[in-house]
Parts: sequence; structure tokens; C-alpha cells
Amino acid sequence: MLTALTAATVEEVVLKPGAKVTSDSILLKLSNPELMQKLEHSYMAIAKEKANLRRVKLNNSRILLTESAQLSELNAFYKKAKLKRDAEEGLVKQKIISRLTYQTSVLEQEQLSESVEIQLERMAQLKLVNKEAINIQQGEIFQVEALHQAIQHRVDMLTVRAGIDGVLQRLPVKLGQSLVPGQELALIGSVDDLLALIKISQTQAENVQVGHNATVKIRRDHITGIVSRITPEVQEGTIEVEIKFTQKLPDAARLELSVDAIIYTAKLDNVFYLERPVNIRSHASKPIYKFDKENKLAQLTTLSFGEAAGRYIEIKKGAKLNDTFILTDMSSFKGNAKINITN
Repeated sequence: MLTALTAATVEEVVLKPGAKVTSDSILLKLSNPELMQKLEHSYMAIAKEKANLRRVKLNNSRILLTESAQLSELNAFYKKAKLKRDAEEGLVKQKIISRLTYQTSVLEQEQLSESVEIQLERMAQLKLVNKEAINIQQGEIFQVEALHQAIQHRVDMLTVRAGIDGVLQRLPVKLGQSLVPGQELALIGSVDDLLALIKISQTQAENVQVGHNATVKIRRDHITGIVSRITPEVQEGTIEVEIKFTQKLPDAARLELSVDAIIYTAKLDNVFYLERPVNIRSHASKPIYKFDKENKLAQLTTLSFGEAAGRYIEIKKGAKLNDTFILTDMSSFKGNAKINITN
């Protein structure tokens, strides 16, 4: 069963009930202007967040370039101070310059060395901050993309497809109809997994068990199957029995097709049987009129009945092969052991 995911209006009815469909077959086309507007806004939101990501990357590159230039400048000052210190180290030993001047150069070199280390650590931290800023912005992009995908899915669902191979059973909507979320759009039935649902009398249900063989009549074809399920509840004096087919179905098989079935509950060999007389139950004895064609009379005879099978019933005692009996209701002749047949 297909239902409406969102409020919409039926824009086009593509297929009618009874049509064979595949999973990609289009059944309906719906419209929702508000949803289409949300889709456009989601496209704009994604573009905006991606632009913000490019801006963050550019700002990070600019800041990192500035810090790199400052590091290069500090490295140059440090190398210059080191050269000055190395030069003054020999001069101070020759007492050409004062020790105070030399110590000042040593201190300047050490300060520049510390500045270089601090700048290197600052740039390492800056790279981590830049990376986290990019991750945060990418998270924003993922959020708007997820929202966009959800909206896109709802827009895609405006084109209603069958979803499975089968037959379109029901399409309870019309062109121009306004729909609400959850409203039924169509019912698709698979033709590959058809089952036969047979109603039998509750008096016969006790003889039926899961696994019993069955033959289902589908128009002119007789298809074999087995009983796969028996409903526990009684409805209007009948029990519903589900039969699973064990043979390939003919082309005449359709959903909701009325069928008849024979369920084989037992096999009896070498038995006498006849069509079930009126008001006769299985495993009972009852007098019934036996027809004598030669003498043109009907004589009351007691028969013991056994198992019943559809419109036939087993005779356990009181009859032999080719005997003829009157099956109609003869209660109006009650008390007459014999009846003469005049015509």
C-alpha cells in the first residue's frame, strides 16, 4: 500500500487499476509548490555554506601567510644576532670590545631564539585552529545537505512509483484531488507470491491441517498446493484456509480472483460412496429409500455413513455396488416402508 508522504495535489493519473506494473512504473504525479520552494531554499543554503567554507580557507591561508612572514623575519634577526655574537666572541677575548657589549649581544641572540620558538608554536596552534574551523564549517555543510536530501526525498515521492512488480489493484484518488499525509494512494499486489484463500465450513475445519495437499481450480486450470495456514477464528460459520501453490501459476491467475479448491484430508481405499443425501451427517445411521427399478418401488433401508468429502459421503454398511438411492428429502413419506413408483 502506497500512502502520501506529504500534503499534495494530484497533478496526473498515469495508470489505472488492473494495469501490470514494474517497480519503476509511475502511477501518479503529485505537486506541492511549498515543498518545491523549500527545495530551492535548501540549494541556496548549501551554496551559502560552501561559500563560507571557501572564505574560512582563504582567511586561514592569509593569516598563516602573515605568520610565516613574521617567522622568516625573526629567523633573519636571529641569524644576524648569532653572527654578531660569534664575531664579538673573539674580539672580547682580545679585549678589543668590552664584555658588556658581548653579553648584550648574547642576550639579544637568546631573546630572538625564544621568539622564533614561540612563533613556531604559535603557527602550530594556528594550524590546529584553522583545521577545526574548517571541520566546523564542513559540519554546517553536512547539516544543510542532510536537510536538502530529506526535502529532495519528499519531492521525489511526488512521483509515485509502484515499488514492486505486480498489478495495480486499487487507485482511490482522482485528478486534482487534494491529499493529506498518510492518505492511501494505491494498492499494488504482487503476482509472484499469490495465495489462495478458501472458506470452508466450521464443521469440516477439524479435518483440515497445515501441510495437507490441495488442488485449486483457477478457471480451466487445476494447480496443486499445500495448506500453509488456518485462521483460528470463525466468521459467519466458516474458517479461512490459506493454500500456498507448489506449481507455476497459469496466465489466468489474477489478484482477487474467485477460485474453488479441493483439500485432501485423508485417503480411503475400496469404499462405497454416493452423493450426500439431504440432512445426512458423517458417522451416523439413517433410513433412506433404496430404488428398485425392476419392481418399480422404493424401499426404506438403513445406511451407516462414514467420512464425508465435499458432496460425497462414505457408506460403511447397508449398500452394495450399483445400488440406487433417492437423495431428495422424503420426510413427507415418513412411516412408509415401501413406496410404489407409478411413473
